[in-house]
Parts: sequence; C-alpha cells; structure tokens
Amino acid sequence: MIQNPVLPGFNPDPSFIRVGDDYYLATSTFEWYPGVQIHHSRDLVNWTLVSRPLRRKAQLDMRGNPDSCGIWAPCLSHADGKFWLVYTDVKRLEGSFKDAYNYIVTCDTIDGEWSDPIYVNASGFDPSLFHDDDGRKYFINMRWNHRGSGTGGNPKNDSFDGIILQEWDPVKGLMGPVVDLWQGTDLGLGEAPHLFKRNGYYYLTIAEGGTGYDHAVSLARSRSITGPYETHPDKHVLTARFNPESPLQRVGHGQYVEAADGSHWHSFLCGRPLPEGRYCPMGRETGLARVEWRDDWLYLEGGGFVPPMTIPMPAEKKPDLPVVHDFTMADLPMDYQWLRTPEPERLFKLTGQALRLTGRESMGSWFEQALVARRQEHHHYRAKCVVEADPQTWQQAAGLATYYNRHKFHMALVSHEEGRKMLVVCSCLGDWQTTKLTYHGRYEMPQSGPVTIGVEVRGASQQFTLNGAAVGPELDAKIITDEGGKGEHASFTGAFVGMFAHDVTGQGWTADFSRFGYWPG
Repeated sequence: MIQNPVLPGFNPDPSFIRVGDDYYLATSTFEWYPGVQIHHSRDLVNWTLVSRPLRRKAQLDMRGNPDSCGIWAPCLSHADGKFWLVYTDVKRLEGSFKDAYNYIVTCDTIDGEWSDPIYVNASGFDPSLFHDDDGRKYFINMRWNHRGSGTGGNPKNDSFDGIILQEWDPVKGLMGPVVDLWQGTDLGLGEAPHLFKRNGYYYLTIAEGGTGYDHAVSLARSRSITGPYETHPDKHVLTARFNPESPLQRVGHGQYVEAADGSHWHSFLCGRPLPEGRYCPMGRETGLARVEWRDDWLYLEGGGFVPPMTIPMPAEKKPDLPVVHDFTMADLPMDYQWLRTPEPERLFKLTGQALRLTGRESMGSWFEQALVARRQEHHHYRAKCVVEADPQTWQQAAGLATYYNRHKFHMALVSHEEGRKMLVVCSCLGDWQTTKLTYHGRYEMPQSGPVTIGVEVRGASQQFTLNGAAVGPELDAKIITDEGGKGEHASFTGAFVGMFAHDVTGQGWTADFSRFGYWPG
C-alpha cells in the first residue's frame, strides 16, 4: 500500500507528473546543493531518487542566500520530447522585497545533463510552465507586491498579489500581456500555481494559507486560459486545517495527475508533528492522495479534506533499512547534500578510504560550510560517524551535527582545548537576538586514532555519544524543527544530520570521515 508520506524527510512542494508508465516527483531543496530532488516510481508506492538536476555553477550559485531561501517550488513537465524544469532562486526572505529569479532548464532524459538556465522573470516565486494543446506555452507565477506588509514571520499580508500568466516562447521569451488569473480564496497567501486541462476546462490549483497549519490546496476553473476563473464549491481540495488531530498536518501545495489506469491522484506536502507539540523535525514532506471527479470538480476520494495515511495498492512497500557508507566509492552517494556552493571541491573530496572535509567557515556562515549531511526521515533514529582529526587549536573542529539552519543546531566536535584533543558539545538554540553558542561541556577523549561520534534522536530529545558512551546532557531536539526559534513561517526546510568541519583560522585544515550510518527507529 501507499504509506504517507511517500517521500519522508525534507521534501516539500511536490510537482507531480506522469510520462507513460513512469511517475516523477520534483521537490524543493532551498539552500541545499545540488538543487531540486526528482524521485521516480512505477507503482506510486516505492520511490527512488534519480536526479538532482541543478549541479553546475551556471545553473545555480546560492552563496550568500539566507536560510530558507534558494530553490523554491520547482515545476516539472514533459513536452516536445523532453523534460522541462522551472525553478526559483530566492535571494531574500524577510522584509518587503523577495528578489526571486525564475529560470527554465531542459533535458532529454530525467537523469541526464540538464541545460544551462533560461532566465524568465523575477516578478514573484513558485512559477510553473503550462504546455497547451495547440503547442503554445504559458508561464504562471504568484506576483510579489513589495509595497505590501512584507513577511518577517507574519503569514497574513498583502504582498501576495494574486496569480499571473504570460505566454512564453523558448526563443522569444515572454510575449503579450500579463494576465491576472485569480486572487485565490479568502484564506489568502496564494502561491504555487499549476494549470492543467480536462473536459474543456482549464483548472488552476494553488497553495494557500502559508507554510504552516492553515495550508491548503485550492482550486478554480475556467473555459478560457485567461479566465475568468470560478472558485471550487468547497474552496479547497486538500487541507488539514479543520482536523488538528490528524497525524498529517500542514497539508497543501501539490499537483494533479491521471494515472495510467485512469485513476486520479494529487500530490501534497505535509508535516508530521511530534507528539510533544506542533514541532515538525522532518519539515514538509511529500504525500499522495487519491482524488475523484464530481460535476467537473476535483474532490478527495471518499470526501473530506485530509488525505489518509495509507492507501491500498497492489504493490508492496519496501521497508526502511539502515544506510551505512564507508566512503570508498568514487562519488558522494545521493543520500548527502551540502550547503549553497557549486564548488564542493573546496569543501570535501573522496580519498578512496575516507570522506575528507576541508574546514572552512563556521556553522553560522551563508557562504562556505563544510557540512555534508542527509535528511532526518524518522522521529526516532540513530546516526554515527567515524572521524579521525588532529586539530591544533580551538579554532579547528570536526564531528557530528544535527542541523536545521545556522541558528538551530547541535554539535559534538573534536577540537583542541587546554593543550589536548577534547570533545566539545555545543548548540545554537534558535535565539535570533544574540545567535551565541551554548556550550554544554568539554569531555576527555582518546588523543590518537579515529573515534566514533553518534547521536540518538527520540522525538523531542537527543543525546550524543562518544565511542558508544553517552556524552553531554540530553538536548532539546525540538530546536531542530520548522517551528523551533521564530516559528513555522520564519523557516520551512527540515532537519539534517551529518559530518561537519570548520577552520576559522582560514588555513583549510582537514579531517577524515571513514564511515557514516543512519539507523531508523
């Protein structure tokens, strides 16, 4: 059966398409590099990561992008014998301006080398590309009005200026007038538009209500692509805003697909809060819902608004298994990403025996951080790394981190204190006023050879270990969530766990990681 979310861990804003018998889900990656994740499935139950298409400097350079900026809401489509990917690179989060640049890349195959980007516009974010039956193409995005009240954590504002459309040609670019399509419902914050056509109607789905617990998929239709658009009788197709007890919350932002067998599906993002409160460490994840048509309107199959956790299917769901790497391979496994930079060779290399991290800037940098990490996918998990490091000063350190952004993390690092190597446990606890580190202690450790640093996360708490023994206090894992710190509308990515090194002397000191493992449950 389908087990929601089908893409666990930080996988938001799912663009969903079918090409023959193949299904693809493209999701946002924000400040993590390479940009955009594309998963593939044949049965809608089991999904495999097959591509991160934005992996060259010409396509994407996010150095200097603030937290929760970068790649927002990609749109994947297939037409004219090739794949098209539309994406936004957002350069500012808070304040009146957004500075959101929209691009298109193409590729003949989903896992091939994608083209250099074609710049389209910067009038707003979450763009999509619609290929009409007559071959004409249309670019759709929400329009950002910087004269409005801005963001800064306030979900109710008039900077969201409706959904606009303009014809676009691969050679000529944007053409003709800008058309105001739809202002959305009274829920507000309309974004993430997707157009599709069925039975003579153009359907426009959008995400509304912000990235938090009022999120929703809303729908409108028109006989003409330029409108006017009529709002769905129930306004929304999917949302959990009326069902606060549902295990799936923050439901919204998705795309419709008709399956090869004629059944009807809609992707959606969602969050799974901890039992200890409305904290989502995995951030916004991707789910699938079966939908149905009534009177040329789309509804959740069986009624209601909240998608079920499970959907019966003929395929068997593969179990979650531990993932362990010893880094003897030639290329970094696809489990891992790093932050912002298109020049990973300055951060790490595979030596044949280990992953060697070159210490760069601090965990608080927006430019070069040597953090190689994977997504947290479960409320409960264990992770371990084997690291060999010989720091010569307290300005050099390497080890294991649970990380959300530069203001929300915990670290257990091999460093140099009082004339010898020591393990330092410290945190940044989401305090946006001072952003100071909180030190939990410095602990004796072996002075030579590799050591194993681990972490066990049990919902709202976590504990570091050194060579299998607990070290430092039990730490608050709720910090490493969307809602930690300023709250759900101030940051909206997800938790990672990974290997980190810094050298704030600027000399590029290195540390070797010979093993990393992640164990669910």
